[in-house]
Amino acid sequence: MEHVNSTPTAKAPAERFTGDVYLNMIDTPSEPARLTAALVRFTPGARTNWHRHAGGQTLYVTDGTGLVGTRDGNVVRVSAGHTVKCPAGEEHWHGATDSTFMAHIAMVVGNADGDGTTWLEPVTDEQYADAVNGSR
Repeated sequence: MEHVNSTPTAKAPAERFTGDVYLNMIDTPSEPARLTAALVRFTPGARTNWHRHAGGQTLYVTDGTGLVGTRDGNVVRVSAGHTVKCPAGEEHWHGATDSTFMAHIAMVVGNADGDGTTWLEPVTDEQYADAVNGSR
């Protein structure tokens, strides 16, 4: 057993996120484990780029209100206690609303090459505004 008292907070890389986003890694796996887990905190308006996961992703919202969107225009509004499961290979994004913070625990089961995440282009301001306003 290993008791971890705290994990350092790091600013998320600007090439994968819009706005201010902060990460606390909960677990980075060592073989044979493959689960990566992180607490991710989004400031109002902050969001991920479009991305997909080879093995899917589970998001558990711990605080605030946020959005999770898919390429087909489906957007769900999430708040503390909600869980969203993104299937393997589905291109999606997630982040805070324009007026609230949002935090979630992101869980990804990786593959032999790492966490299996493919990062894509940023979510445009128009796509984000449509999601906030509930359209598409």
